[in-house]
Amino acid sequence: MDTGILLESGTNELELLKFYVGKKCFGINIAKVSEMMRYSTVTPMPDAPDAVEGIFMPRDILITVVDLHRVLKSPADESSEGMMIICEFNGMHVAFHVSSVNGIVKLSWASIEKPPSVAQNENGGLITGVAKLEDGMILILDFERIVADINKSAGLDTSGMDKLKKMESVDFTSHIVIAEDSALLNKMIMDTLHTAGFRNVMSFTNGKDAFDYISSFKELGDDIRSEVALIISDIEMPQMDGHHLTKRIKDDPVMKQIPVFLFSSLINEQMRIKGESIGADEQFSKPQIGILVETLYKYLSKNNK
Repeated sequence: MDTGILLESGTNELELLKFYVGKKCFGINIAKVSEMMRYSTVTPMPDAPDAVEGIFMPRDILITVVDLHRVLKSPADESSEGMMIICEFNGMHVAFHVSSVNGIVKLSWASIEKPPSVAQNENGGLITGVAKLEDGMILILDFERIVADINKSAGLDTSGMDKLKKMESVDFTSHIVIAEDSALLNKMIMDTLHTAGFRNVMSFTNGKDAFDYISSFKELGDDIRSEVALIISDIEMPQMDGHHLTKRIKDDPVMKQIPVFLFSSLINEQMRIKGESIGADEQFSKPQIGILVETLYKYLSKNNK
């Protein structure tokens, strides 16, 4: 399945693949999906985590199979073996075993809301958004967290951080804005930046809140970077995605001077082209935050201001 660049850059739209796990309807950004296929024979792996069914090799690529029925504690449909959704993100290939696939819907990120915190207990905070449709709701899963919970090494890669020296030329008081909807990754990015020496960091869980905060300083004109020195944004977020956030920043005569880093599991060759077309200054694929911080040092060097 060649998803290509499905939508025009910066439109704040996405396409969701609808699927069922048991009787519940979930969604995944089609940009993450490389293929869908009927359930195939899986080779179990000794001592694998409970959620991992095993491995298989459909296209000369060894792929780990994660059973979402086990992850979500939802009984599988015994009348059918189900489907596999093969995904590529964070530089990994993972197949998710689901009950069935139910088509693709196109919608705006503005129609997606964060789930109420009181409703997060059942699936342990694995829901990042709720899409409201005329015929019901689609729950959007945090697939990066699911994989990271299974394999801790799939979280943020901080390798190389210990070798970074806190250069005297870097302005560690610079104001940095983070937009990241995953509570787990939001905290990890914040903690990493604090460890790297940065003290003035503002964090938001969607692009709209981040944009509203940044635009509140427009009256400063050319001095806006005294309040917002740099933005680090995910791409997938409720209300306003990272591409739309970047486009609105770069289309504004005052805010366009603020560097925007896109930090997402979706970054690949096609998405990089999309990010460049809307003016992103740098793009990094999760989980390589060590490289991001090194580049952050360069951008916030007092010699570059």
